Amino acid sequence: GDIVLLTKPVTLTEGDRVTLTTDVPLATDGTSKPEKLLYAVSLPPVHGQIEHINYPGMPISSYSQLDVVAQKVSNVHDNIHGAGRESLR
Repeated sequence: GDIVLLTKPVTLTEGDRVTLTTDVPLATDGTSKPEKLLYAVSLPPVHGQIEHINYPGMPISSYSQLDVVAQKVSNVHDNIHGAGRESLR
């Protein structure tokens, strides 16, 4: 079916960690199978990484809608001083 993706911007500053919730990325495809919906990190953050909370410090390249529902995915800004703000898209 058609995929609908609803997003809100997330802005981080030096050292911030933001756990992704369904307020940020929420996708549906009409199949009622959120475990089948996968997000691919095609452009990783310049100053930080996307992580699974069970594996802190290790960047991930994909995660599921169920991971987002369970609040298991974080965007982590590195501690580079003066790196400025960064937004997740």
